[in-house]
Amino acid sequence: MTPGPATESKSGPDWTRSESGLLEEGRRVLQAEAQAVEAVARRLGPEFARAVELLDRAAGRVIVTGVGKSGIVARKIASTLTSTGTPASFLHPVDGLHGDLGMVSRRDAGILISKSGETSELYGLMEYMVRLGLPTVALTGRADSALGRHATVVLDCGVSAEACPMDLAPTSSTTAAQAMGDALALALLQRKGFRPEDFAQFHPGGALGRRLTLRVEDVMVGEDYPFVGVEATMRDCIVPLAHMRGTVPIVNREDRVVGVVTSGDLTRLMERTPEFLDVPVRQVMTRDPKISEVGELGASAVQKMEAHGIMALPVVDADGQLRGVVHLHDLMRSGVV
Repeated sequence: MTPGPATESKSGPDWTRSESGLLEEGRRVLQAEAQAVEAVARRLGPEFARAVELLDRAAGRVIVTGVGKSGIVARKIASTLTSTGTPASFLHPVDGLHGDLGMVSRRDAGILISKSGETSELYGLMEYMVRLGLPTVALTGRADSALGRHATVVLDCGVSAEACPMDLAPTSSTTAAQAMGDALALALLQRKGFRPEDFAQFHPGGALGRRLTLRVEDVMVGEDYPFVGVEATMRDCIVPLAHMRGTVPIVNREDRVVGVVTSGDLTRLMERTPEFLDVPVRQVMTRDPKISEVGELGASAVQKMEAHGIMALPVVDADGQLRGVVHLHDLMRSGVV
């Protein structure tokens, strides 16, 4: 038997083994899925706001359900909702009809996901939710489907084709449904006034937990931190600058921060003034400096430093009195950055 012809495509013979062919296919898939999400975004209408209001009014949980790939998407949406302030649970429709319906109450709302809207396994669960009077949101590609006809609100997640070259494997459709779920979760987050501090309560572990829970006073240099009075001269700043990594707060008689002097300030002064040691600090210091407050998140302090190109911030209390200095390097070592 003679071997058949080599597989050919627009990329040439046996393109699946070439780097350029694989890169081209990867880009095609990513572009196809991005275009699918963009199309869903263009079609988004007032029904989205209605869905957010409906979910926000639920006194209980949001029950999210789907089968197969849609079920995997449903699990992710339930997780995202829960971590952003909207209690949610995934319920497999088959498990629901075989004993797990007890987790559904009249206080809940439902999100049901199906590309076709004709997934038979969802019918029983949908009927049960309807009998309980639960408000439901359908994420589907067909508003005229059985799921769409029974849902309180239908969100169009339809795609013209899957990214799969055979238009079979759920790819663009699951991406569109996932993006719609994220849109619902984050719109609810905004509606509820969910804050970074609230987010931290649900993410106490790992790098994210540190970023959301670490406060400036946890890493600032606070004890015996050298500062200089506003009546001092630059001579008084030399040792503190060397000792404390180049930033010295300047305070008034009430210990309130009125300025800072940095190593850069000293260097520039030395270049232009031979008798720099006798220059009053008030002539050199940066007035009304950027500061951090006790209780402020370390991530917020980092943002200020990056925005203004500085390496350290004086930390003050509610009365504006100096309590220490927080350095970028300390925040980096703590895992905030």
